[in-house]
Amino acid sequence: MPTYSALTTLVGQEPAEALAEAIEAMEPEPSGVGVFEIEDDSGLWEVGAYFLESPDGVELALLAAAYGAKPFAVSELPEIDWVAKVKRELTPVEAGRFFVYGSHDADKVPEGKIALMIEASMAFGTGHHGTTLGCLKALDRLDRAGVVGLNVADIGCGTAVLAMAAARIWPNPVLASDIDAVAVDVARANVAVNDLTGRVICLEAAGFANPKLKAAAPFDLVFANILKGPLVELAGPMGAHVAPEGRAILSGLLNTQAEDVIAAYQAAGFDVETREEIGDWSTLTLLKHR
Repeated sequence: MPTYSALTTLVGQEPAEALAEAIEAMEPEPSGVGVFEIEDDSGLWEVGAYFLESPDGVELALLAAAYGAKPFAVSELPEIDWVAKVKRELTPVEAGRFFVYGSHDADKVPEGKIALMIEASMAFGTGHHGTTLGCLKALDRLDRAGVVGLNVADIGCGTAVLAMAAARIWPNPVLASDIDAVAVDVARANVAVNDLTGRVICLEAAGFANPKLKAAAPFDLVFANILKGPLVELAGPMGAHVAPEGRAILSGLLNTQAEDVIAAYQAAGFDVETREEIGDWSTLTLLKHR
């Protein structure tokens, strides 16, 4: 059965979400609708919809005009076994001593590596993206320098790969939180698959807004691999929840966005310890003042 996609862009989150809601009322009904911020500081948002029947081009044109969006690009998608494709393309990733792999590559785990299995169908946070890779490398550097995280949190944890990596190398349980309930379920599944139940505690929370996070603060290390806007908003709460001489490892930001994020965190009491660029993406390791 063919699948059709319809994609457009427009300025602003609110009109993008309103357009997505209008698309959901179309006939034929879309099988899925998504709204995503384009991470290039343009202010543009992408709205995409998928249909099992060819969508009404006239209705899409009217919706685009009504919400100030560009004309929809409609395409018929080839029939693809997406899970098989992901398994072929998501090869194992090495970041220092960490080795992140899917179950289809279980026979490739090298001796002496700290192995973390993330299923191919749970692709966000597999280690392939420059942001997750940068965070794993930053963690590996800290560990090699003799740092031991005794109170660690992963804010916006996705698959919980960063929390699991910390739990593998350091003695105490790690808190992993995400604002998205589905992501929390994915994180719990990954924790169980990696035999880390009880070592990584998964919570639903916006930022630090969870009683368990508040009770556990101050932290000596916090990961936040999210986006520039939420990272800047999190600067003040991060300063309040990280202990003096504690650290934050931040990513999810483009190289061009790093200075704005650094400025926000300097104002919250942090200094830059290391900064690494992988492709278009930056990872910052920040040290909290005494």
